[in-house]
Formats: sequence, C-alpha cells, structure tokens
Amino acid sequence: MELGIYSFVESTPDPVTGVAVSPVQRLRDLLEEIQLADEVGLDVFGIGEHHRPDYLSSSPATVLAAAAARTRRIRLTSAVSVLSSDDPVRVFQAFATLDLLSEGRAEIMAGRGSFVESFPLFGYDLHDYDELFDEKLRLLDELRGSEHVTWHGRHRAPIEDRGVYPRPLQDPLPLWVAVGGSPPSVVRAARLGLPMALAIIGGQPARFRPLVERYRQAVTEAGHAALPVSINGHGFLADTSQRASDLAWPPTELMMNRIGRERGWPPQRRVDFEAQTQLSGAYVVGSPQQVAEKILWQHRLFAHDRFLLQLTVGTMPHADVLRAIELYGTEVAPIVRRELATGER
Repeated sequence: MELGIYSFVESTPDPVTGVAVSPVQRLRDLLEEIQLADEVGLDVFGIGEHHRPDYLSSSPATVLAAAAARTRRIRLTSAVSVLSSDDPVRVFQAFATLDLLSEGRAEIMAGRGSFVESFPLFGYDLHDYDELFDEKLRLLDELRGSEHVTWHGRHRAPIEDRGVYPRPLQDPLPLWVAVGGSPPSVVRAARLGLPMALAIIGGQPARFRPLVERYRQAVTEAGHAALPVSINGHGFLADTSQRASDLAWPPTELMMNRIGRERGWPPQRRVDFEAQTQLSGAYVVGSPQQVAEKILWQHRLFAHDRFLLQLTVGTMPHADVLRAIELYGTEVAPIVRRELATGER
C-alpha cells in the first residue's frame, strides 16, 4: 500500500500561541515538509485547492512544481483540483508540465470541492454543481487519451480538432476521482475506469465499506480491470499518543468548528475528538504504533491501495509537523509495509 500526506496549506494563527507566520514562510515550510516526506520514503504528497483567506493553496500545480525541483521519487498530486470551476484543458496542461518537470511523478485528483467560493469567483452557477463536474471530468479524461480533441458541451466553448500541449511523460497522466460518500459519484468514477479516492473525515469508517464495495462492483460491471482505491483522512503523529492528541486537538477544534458554524454542524468537543481517535473512529492520531495499527485496521475494512493523511488540520508548529512526517516515514511505513507483505494482517 502506498502511504502519503496531503495538505491544504493552512495559513492561520497558531491556536495556542496566536502567532501567524507569513505566507512566504508558510510556503517555505511546506516545501521543507514535502522534501522530508520524500527523504523518509513516503510515496505521495498532495496539495488541495481552496480559494479562502485561511489557505494558500489556490494553485496546487504551482506548489507541486516547486516541490518537484526539491524531490526525487515521491509522487506529486492535487488533492483535489476543483474541476467544476476550472478549465480541464488548463488543468491538463498544468499537470502535464508538472509531469515533465518531475520526470513522471505527477497525478491529478479531481473533485467537486468541499467549499463553493470558486464558483462565483470564476463565474459558475452552483445550480450546475454536478453537471459541471460530470462534463469537465469527461473532457479531462479525453484529454489524457488524445493529443487532438474535438469536444462539445454545455459549459465550455467547443473544441474542434485542436492539439493540447505539452503531452506528459506518463501515458496516460494518472487521474483519480475524489468522492465524499455519494453513491452516484462512486459509480461514475467506476464507469469511467478511474481510480477512486474516498475522504473519511468523521464518523465511523466502517460505514463507508459498502460504498467501496459498490465501486468495485461497478468497476467489474463496466468491464474494467481492478482499479486502485485511496482512503484519505485526518490525523497526526507524535512520539506518544498523549502528545499527538494534545498537539492535534487545538487546531482541529479551531478549524472544524469554524467550518461547522458555516454549515450548521454542532460544535466538536475534546471528548468527541478523543472518541474519533479510537481504533474504530475516523481520526488517525497517536503514536507510531497506534497509527500503524489504525492504518492496518482500515486496510482490513477496505483492502485499499493508498492511504493519504492530512497532518495539518489547521495551523501547527512546523517542528512538530516535521517530526510527525519523520515518524510516519521511518516508523509507521515500515510496520505497515511489513505486515501487509507478510500477510499477518
């Protein structure tokens, strides 16, 4: 199983100290984090796309291109590209360029996005939310397979036998579809023959098992060979479980409750957070041994091919993030890989 990290590049004051680093420093820190992830042997680093004042990730391909110059083997992906409010041609061109810069390590993870600010920003109607994504995903998939494209749709000017350049080193450029729990989204990804990334950021992961099973069933029904599945979730590591929890709780409380007020969710309390860190909960928080056990427990549920961890759910001290990455790569990853390779789990 591939193991990795994803980030939305939070840019908010530290919830404990109240200190905020500059955007320049935050991006410098992020590149150091990606470089360390590469050095300790993690497989994937993803950058999500947001258009809000508390994030610096409106252009994932730009950040990943900078990371490509500082890394050697780690795969570099969006997590996600908000395809509904973007132009698939430009997304393809940006990541094809990243693929060339990284010598074949780029991926796209396409999704509809968890926020809606990009729709009015780029002139799209939220009433077209699902139709926009469906049409643009199909165009992006076609761009991967054909140098010259003819395209007609509702939400973009037609393309009449035009070449789209540059072409990536990988053929085709990897494309994943990110879903959050919608059965129609799962079936769409399966029918298109695209790998699925499932975000589990709350509740009991076991309740998502039927969704993964439905995806695999739909893949078979569509006549495709088995396709990879990624599980993406929130978490944090430290040398002890107590320290991991103490570090992760303040930024999680601040970030999730701010979002919760926007969406009408009840406030999250420390006791709720701690419940989610238990083996059957969604948060992957703890010592290296506990995190490894939880990843393996989820693998028994989903038999997935990739696990991506969002370490920074809110602003956290850079030194602690670096330590978490080090533990993830040097202690957690060897346990998980050994257990899965020997079939003991």
